[in-house]
Amino acid sequence: MFRLDADLRVYLHREPIDFRAGLNGLVTLVEQSMQLDPFARAVFAFHNRGRNRVKLLLYDRSGFWLLMKRLEADHFAWPRREQAVMELTTEQLHWLLEGIDIEAVRRHPSRRYRHAS
Repeated sequence: MFRLDADLRVYLHREPIDFRAGLNGLVTLVEQSMQLDPFARAVFAFHNRGRNRVKLLLYDRSGFWLLMKRLEADHFAWPRREQAVMELTTEQLHWLLEGIDIEAVRRHPSRRYRHAS
C-alpha cells in the first residue's frame, strides 16, 4: 500500500462522478465544481455511483497523477455530510481507502493543560 505525505490537503467530492472521466475532466471538475486549485499541494478524491471505485487526482510539480482503486465485493463508506466539498487529513483518507467509516471514528479531544500536577 502506498502512503501519501501527511502535509497534503485532502478534498472529497461528495457527489458520484462518471468514471469515464480522465485527467482533463477531473481537473475541470476540481476548478469549476469544487472551486479549488488543481495545482495545489492536495489530493482530490472522487467516487462512482456504486461506491466501489475511487479515483485520486494530485499534482506533483511535473504532472498529474491519477490513481484508481476498485473493490471487488464491497463499497467505500463515503462520508454523508451536507457540504459539497469535504476536507480530510491524509490519515482519514487512508482509513477511507482501507474500508473504515471515518464518520464513526472519534478521537479524544486535544487538551492543553497549564499544570502537570
